Amino acid sequence: MQITILGAGNMSRGIATRLLAGSHEVHILDRDAGHAATLVDELRGVSEGRVSPGTLGDDLVGEIVILAVPYVAASRIVKEYYDRLADKILVDITNPINATYDGLSVAADTSAGQEIAKATPESTRVVKAFNTTFAGTLLSGEVAGHPLDVLLAGDDADAKATIAKLIEMGGMRPLDVGALVRARYLEGMGLVHIMLQFSMGTGFGSAVKILS
Repeated sequence: MQITILGAGNMSRGIATRLLAGSHEVHILDRDAGHAATLVDELRGVSEGRVSPGTLGDDLVGEIVILAVPYVAASRIVKEYYDRLADKILVDITNPINATYDGLSVAADTSAGQEIAKATPESTRVVKAFNTTFAGTLLSGEVAGHPLDVLLAGDDADAKATIAKLIEMGGMRPLDVGALVRARYLEGMGLVHIMLQFSMGTGFGSAVKILS
């Protein structure tokens, strides 16, 4: 499968590593073409998968687009790609955390996932995923011998099934929490997980895991 990742930061590195482990083709776009090229060179060095760089504004490759940028940058990129997001699956990984890291920056009756969905064409299927996983843990896809749980939410069952399959092929476990309205709870979980890093001293190396 072909996937475009918008952004070439640490989360892009981690998610791309898992996608390449699942034998997918990844196209990474960034405002800084050199930044994207550097990441692609790094990924080529650790994977036999197909990966290529580009610049934000370039065409989207494949049915799936992963929005791997901070929430504050998401609306601008979605606006820039508005027409080209029609009929795509858009994966939102953002956590809308405020400047003091003690709350969410979106209103209590919404979520980053829902706000991004409002800004896309009606035919765009938005799936919230990867916001409760950290970049470093995605490199291996596991913590303490346990595969990562990737919680996802969305209103389109087929879109969620497609993203769940990508997650499984990357060696992780997808957990569907329901409709996109529940992205608010995932973002709250993401905030708590981030806050715990400072009190626990885990250095963003922990994972949210459901055991039974």
